Amino acid sequence: MEITKDILNHSTAHLLAHAIHRLYPKALFAIGPSIEEGFYYDIDFGKDVLVENDFAKIEAEMKKIVKENIKIVRKEVSKDEALNLFKNNPYKVELIKELKDEKITVYEQGDFLDLCRGPHVGYTGNLKHFKLLNLAGAYWRGDSKNKQLTRIYGTSAKTKEELDNYLKLLEERKARDHRKLGKELGLFMISEYGPGFPFWLPKGMILRNELENFWYQKHEEEGYVFVRTPIMLSKELWVTSGHWANYKDNMYTSKIEDKEFAIKPMNCPGGMLIYKNVLHSYKDLPIRMGELGLVHRNEASGALAGLFRVRTFTQDDAHIFCRRDQLEDEIKRMLKLFDEMYTLFNLSYHIELSTRPEKKYIGDIKVWDESEKILEEACKSSGKKFIINKGDGAFYGPKLDFKLKDSMNRIWQCGTIQLDMNLPERFDLTYIDENNNKVRPIMLHRALFGSIERFIGILIEHYGGAFPVWLSPEQVRVLPVNNQFHLEYAKQVVNELKANHIRAKLDDSNEKLGYRLRNAQVMKVPYTIVIGDKEKENHTVTYRPFGKQEQVTISLDEFKKLTLEKIKQKTKA
Repeated sequence: MEITKDILNHSTAHLLAHAIHRLYPKALFAIGPSIEEGFYYDIDFGKDVLVENDFAKIEAEMKKIVKENIKIVRKEVSKDEALNLFKNNPYKVELIKELKDEKITVYEQGDFLDLCRGPHVGYTGNLKHFKLLNLAGAYWRGDSKNKQLTRIYGTSAKTKEELDNYLKLLEERKARDHRKLGKELGLFMISEYGPGFPFWLPKGMILRNELENFWYQKHEEEGYVFVRTPIMLSKELWVTSGHWANYKDNMYTSKIEDKEFAIKPMNCPGGMLIYKNVLHSYKDLPIRMGELGLVHRNEASGALAGLFRVRTFTQDDAHIFCRRDQLEDEIKRMLKLFDEMYTLFNLSYHIELSTRPEKKYIGDIKVWDESEKILEEACKSSGKKFIINKGDGAFYGPKLDFKLKDSMNRIWQCGTIQLDMNLPERFDLTYIDENNNKVRPIMLHRALFGSIERFIGILIEHYGGAFPVWLSPEQVRVLPVNNQFHLEYAKQVVNELKANHIRAKLDDSNEKLGYRLRNAQVMKVPYTIVIGDKEKENHTVTYRPFGKQEQVTISLDEFKKLTLEKIKQKTKA
């Protein structure tokens, strides 16, 4: 049997549990799956408190078990036998009772036994290279009403070199943490007066505005119209949309003149009202309606994380209303737009087709099957590969999810295309067809960035704060060697760059030139210009691109042309 990454990580999760079993005999084990880049195990330590300083002791015990090279044995037992084996562990008992199979598998390695489907490596000696990474709290089965367990994260590898490379990557990720860089680069802040409510600082606003302007430009080229819906609407709207019944706990509510209102958690219901505002003909369709809409959601304080998980954010929504015969072409247009946008940011991606949930769904199965087929065919005819994510569709329709991979090899869920069979029915949306009959339009929800805030957080970490010239809040920094002789020409350079809509800043502080050069690099400015005697005499500039040692001397006009071309092409320095 080939030892895959999944088998290696899952087996190492058992190795961790075995070591915990020896060191903390009263510990109760919940679940310990393999995940994208490692594994975790959720454990009930009872009265014992585990801290990360305990990792060295646990890893030493894990290494001891590896050295013992214990055989890992798979056994089949009946449900009754399994319940007896794990009778002192309520977590395993709960899982066993839910199993439908009479034959249940357990894995035994020496004095440790675990409930598991497997497969696993043959011997503990196969698990030489691993590292415990961090601790977190995790409610049993993700329910806050249940007991909070201790989750231990770790990773494993086939070779020491592979493990070392991954640990270096983790250190690089820490250095690129968007919360750290956001503070250092002056992009955004979070105040204790508003947990989960980001404040955008001047430099952050430049970056955000550039991103939003680009979004508008691309959508205008694609034939979208733009709307803005109110941030607060009455309870009746949210009852009609279904949010009041299914999402009320996540909504902020208020009363105005004894009438209940809610701040919108999403833009869709407002879009429905705009569509219904006028009568539509089949000739009007498709209507591509875009909205950068500010929404609010009542997230738990423990889940908040910089820009990645906030309580207020801007969704880059689009709602497309079309006829059945237009549907596949509209999806193909969207797929092309997704590809263009993500490629620009050098973000690779894969697509997942999420299909009808087993139980909680609305609508006719035949309509679901047809909708899933339409999404599938649109991907195939566009040459886009996809994987099936069975049963993970929204309750109102199937969807395509776009999973991005950044420069740190992390996967992010951002974009989505959703077929909605719920809201057009709830809001009684119609258009008049060629036979003068009222017909229900087909509706597509589409988010490309997902959330402006979260996407900026991803970009900060993806680029490590060193943005392409077009996005960079400060594009050029100008440094006179000596203020007494070079300041006047340096100011002229700055003014000419600004006149050409290039974001330039003068650093005429009294610090030494070397210090000012380093500071420009720390702030990740794409171009740093040094002005000395030769530059002043020849009307030239000497510039250094960020992250490079080379210095290039060209005329000021050539530098303006070069920079403007970089901005136009949206490339790096």
